[in-house]
Parts: sequence; structure tokens; C-alpha cells
Amino acid sequence: MRSAVLGTGAVGQALAAKLVALGHDVAVATRDPQATLARTDPDALGNPPFNVWCQAHPDVELTTPPQATAQAELIVNATNGAGSLAMLELAGEENLSGKLLIDIANPLDFSHGMPPSLFVSNTDSLGEQIQRRFPQARVVKALNTMNCEVMVDPGKVPGEHDVFLCGDDPDAKRQATELLQRFGWPAARIIDLGAISSARGTEMYVALWLRLWGALGTGHFNIAVVRAEA
Repeated sequence: MRSAVLGTGAVGQALAAKLVALGHDVAVATRDPQATLARTDPDALGNPPFNVWCQAHPDVELTTPPQATAQAELIVNATNGAGSLAMLELAGEENLSGKLLIDIANPLDFSHGMPPSLFVSNTDSLGEQIQRRFPQARVVKALNTMNCEVMVDPGKVPGEHDVFLCGDDPDAKRQATELLQRFGWPAARIIDLGAISSARGTEMYVALWLRLWGALGTGHFNIAVVRAEA
């Protein structure tokens, strides 16, 4: 399968590497590939620059958004949430139409420092904004409630824990569910929350996730929904 990952940060890198391991033909998209490769400084979290990762993953193509998405069957939005709509605009509406678009981004606002607030919440969500702007894309919100290493390897967290998804297209959610299972998520731990409006809940949970990360000193944790016996 031809897959496009939008975003070159740690999340995009983790998803691209996992998709390659699963046999996908992967292109990673950035606005300016040459500028991205020329960066030598670590990112804000101290991760090595993208060119270090790129050298270790020669099978991954680095290109522009429209080139990455034109032939893609699967598109993953792993951009900074504040830049998601702009990146998808660059990809081109025609390149998103009819395709599964898994949105992992969160609407984090860092303008007042850490911890960030949300630039959209309560009555709207980034996932909904993306679906409204690109109505022909088949948007599924998923994987935005955990560390990127846990996204692609749920075994990083011991025991049973859950991943959520939501979207308006049942077949898109079926495809996303199958992909999550290939990532290692058991079917019983994949919870469909319903329509894309449920992204409001998963995005707002991230405010708590960030504070848990600070309290625990690690991102290797996740939420488990404990059900009462019937």
C-alpha cells in the first residue's frame, strides 16, 4: 500500500517506520524537503534532526505534500495541530478525496508556554475542522491519546489498555481498525466512539495526558477502560 505521512517530527517518524515495517511504500511530506534535511539542531524535545532519522530509513521518500499524497491510498496527519489544515491545503483537496485520512494531531496552543492549552475544544475539534474543510476525505481520528512509541507498539505498556477512534465513514473506521490491529492493538481494546464529533473528547483528554506525563516522568503509559462485569 502507498502511504503518505504528513509531518517529520517524532510522531511522523514513528508512524512512517511502522508502516514501512508492515510493507507499505511510504512517503513523508514536509513543506520544504531541502530545508528539513539541512537542519542540524535537535527538536524542542531534544530528538535528533530529521536527517539523522532519514539516513537510517533509506526506504522512506521525503517529498512535498502534493507529491506524497497524489498516489497515496492512506494518509496520516502527524503534523503539529496548529499547522494541520495548512499542510492538508498544500496536499490538495483532490489528493485527499475518497482516501482514508487518519488524523493523529492535537490542537495544542503553546503560545503561553507549557503546559499548552487547546485552540479548539468543547463545541468543536481539530478532527471535525479537517472533515468539514475536506468533506470528500474519509477522516478517522485515532492514536492521539498516547505517546508515539505506544501508538505503534502497544506492548510498551504492560497489561491491557485502549485506543480510541471515531469518524463518520464506517468503512474508513473498519480500515483504520484493521491497521491498528496490524500495529499490535487487540480488537477488544479498540474502542469506536462514534462520529467524528467524538474527537472533542479524545483531544481534550490530551490536557490530562500531558500532566500525567509530567507527574510520571515518562510517556510510556496509557488509559484502560475498566468495565463492570455484565
